[in-house]
Amino acid sequence: MELITLFWTFLMVGFVSFGGGYAMLPVIETEVTSHGWMTTQEFTDVIAVAGMSPGPIATNSAIFVGYHVASLPGAVVSTIGMVIPSLLLILIISAFFFRINQHTLVKSALYGLRPIITGLIIYAAIKFASSNEMIGAFSWHTISLFLIFFIALLALVKWKIHPVFVILISGIIGMTIY
Repeated sequence: MELITLFWTFLMVGFVSFGGGYAMLPVIETEVTSHGWMTTQEFTDVIAVAGMSPGPIATNSAIFVGYHVASLPGAVVSTIGMVIPSLLLILIISAFFFRINQHTLVKSALYGLRPIITGLIIYAAIKFASSNEMIGAFSWHTISLFLIFFIALLALVKWKIHPVFVILISGIIGMTIY
């Protein structure tokens, strides 16, 4: 029964989520916590590992959740549920995309989805930060986390340092400080 629930949950997440993996995280987190599969803190840890693993973060998260709930069969079922909607959508869209790509309604719809996708990504970042106690009472710990965040952001945006190096250096700084 749990495998069926995992499949249907991730199938629905896959069908209703747009904007890439990070935009899907709030939806996945809501489903995972509402089913009692994980706490927000446990899911936050999953996001950290899924973000560092190769592949899409939402699919990686589904694999981790499925494995946590029902071992290897849970991971497989969750992955299949998560991937089927994207596969079907890509097959359908690819058949018609070049014909309708320049249509005004299609351009408008895609343009209109941008702010909500950005909002979902920002919401996921705020949720992730608050569950990791980055947002809250200011202490040396909170200040140091924000400092690492802003230096990493500068390294990526202004100095154009490759993200792999930023992640590695941030991890080394984290090991040193904490």
